[in-house]
Amino acid sequence: MNSHVAVISLYADDLEQAVHFYKNIVGLYLISSGGGSEGHHRPHFRLADVYLVLLNGKPQPPVCEKPVRFPSLAIAVDDLDGAVARLRANEIELPWGIEADARARWVMFYDPAGNLIELVQSARGVI
Repeated sequence: MNSHVAVISLYADDLEQAVHFYKNIVGLYLISSGGGSEGHHRPHFRLADVYLVLLNGKPQPPVCEKPVRFPSLAIAVDDLDGAVARLRANEIELPWGIEADARARWVMFYDPAGNLIELVQSARGVI
């Protein structure tokens, strides 16, 4: 059996703001902004072979007392510096700045709903 991730869902209590954020600030391709038949009324973005779906509601609170600094969603990008410039131009706070190790460079930030998101660029072109 060949399996892969097909859908990732994130909650946002303001879907219009979240759609704007992921489309215009993060730069994802919006497939559907809502409306339509059952199951297709949620905003959908295309990430290679995966769909990012925004659901109306608040993100779940952390299950541990001390929140872990690990993203809800990590998106591979070809140009991290360009993505960071777009985030900064839109006044998105980058709490830890650009981080790096021998394998990759990345930046983490919170979306309007409070989900921790990461953009990552591999040093070798593959994550």
